Amino acid sequence: MSVTSKIRRQGGAAVITLPPALLKLLHLEVGAQLELNVIDGELIARPVVQPARKRFSLAELLEGRDEIAALNEQTASAREGGPLGRELG
Repeated sequence: MSVTSKIRRQGGAAVITLPPALLKLLHLEVGAQLELNVIDGELIARPVVQPARKRFSLAELLEGRDEIAALNEQTASAREGGPLGRELG
């Protein structure tokens, strides 16, 4: 599919428009990101594929909680008391 688009100015940027048929062909929606490259004088635009976000289990989220609790207990005295110098209190 060949599409001709005119470069125009919008604010401080130069923009081109993509017709809806081209967006549909590429399975893109308004707001999608494109990776732009120039290879041998040609502009190549590729959709940016966002990696799926990892979903953590409750066990993974709670991993290391005992060590953090012990560290908090060891450093509790450093968090007590008021400012000693010009630091914010």
